[in-house]
Amino acid sequence: MDRERLHRERGMSVRLKLTLSYAGFLMVAGGILLAVVWVFLLRYVPEVIAVPSVGPREPGSGPGSPLIGIPDRADLQAAFVPKALVALVFLLVFGLAGGWLLAGRMLAPLNRITHATRLAAEGSLAHRIRMEGRTDEFRELADAFDAMLARLEAHMEEQQRFAANASHELRTPLAITQTLLDVAHNDPARESDELVERLRYVNARAIELTEALLMLSRAERRSFTREEVDLSLVAEEATETLLPLAEGRGTAVRTTGDVTTTTGSTALILQMVTNLVHNAIVHNLEEGGSVRVAVRAEGADAVLVVENTGPVVAGRLVGTLTEPFQRGTGRVSTGHAGVGLGLAIVDRIVRAHDGALDIASRDGGGLVVTVRLPAARRSA
Repeated sequence: MDRERLHRERGMSVRLKLTLSYAGFLMVAGGILLAVVWVFLLRYVPEVIAVPSVGPREPGSGPGSPLIGIPDRADLQAAFVPKALVALVFLLVFGLAGGWLLAGRMLAPLNRITHATRLAAEGSLAHRIRMEGRTDEFRELADAFDAMLARLEAHMEEQQRFAANASHELRTPLAITQTLLDVAHNDPARESDELVERLRYVNARAIELTEALLMLSRAERRSFTREEVDLSLVAEEATETLLPLAEGRGTAVRTTGDVTTTTGSTALILQMVTNLVHNAIVHNLEEGGSVRVAVRAEGADAVLVVENTGPVVAGRLVGTLTEPFQRGTGRVSTGHAGVGLGLAIVDRIVRAHDGALDIASRDGGGLVVTVRLPAARRSA
């Protein structure tokens, strides 16, 4: 199909079509004007016009004296038709020349957009049209195209960073596994139980990273079935699942909220809440920490707030927490550090559900994470 489109016969250019349209319209308008002159003027002129002579009569002239003739219909036609033809020829030439110039001027912005499109197709996403002048249809199209290029460029850069980081993160457990196997091969007398345990741990980390990458990809593709989800029940399920982890770290978890429904994937929303609560527990105070999970309805939004105590997070660091493989201070020092995709997955899931994610530093340390999802519509 694509090859057929590339090799289809080339037709008339838009500029030529517009030129012919302008010239044709001008010819039709001129023809109508001449027809009006003919219909409403010449048709009322008699074929023969004669009036009595008003001059002195010659001697002996009687009633049948000669009449003085004036231009009749035939005379006017003989004078009008050639001039009308000349006028039509002039209108045709003027319409073609003027139409060609006008069409070129009107299509100049479109040529710039076409040039930018070809550059983008060749991989140059940094080019921008930046159409000047007042707002019209071409200006709106150029601005929309520039915005699309900006989003594509940002997405491409993000994907390249993600691919590089994912390759680095996946290479680490594989390199560790290879090192352990080389050590075991060179030292057959080495204790195998310790080696197996370390291999199991490294393999589990690799599996966790792979599953996180798959979850991230699934959220970005929006490949899920939407259904009504009670956000409060999901929050309770996530906190109950992570309660042993919180108790082991001496962190108090409190969940509040009424029935609040949204629309989306139950599994993805549960993963989102689980990641937020897990992060709030793990990145908390060593002793006496707390996590508060609140669910409420605000207008047309279902709101989830996860607030935790913890170390002070710098403002410049907060904005990078949703980037893949970005870890805050102290994130790697714990045995539950994760793979650096927790908040990145949360961000993708929220966007896949047409929601908004806000992360802010909490007074006294810790974070306040607010998720806004569209509330489920109630049928009348």
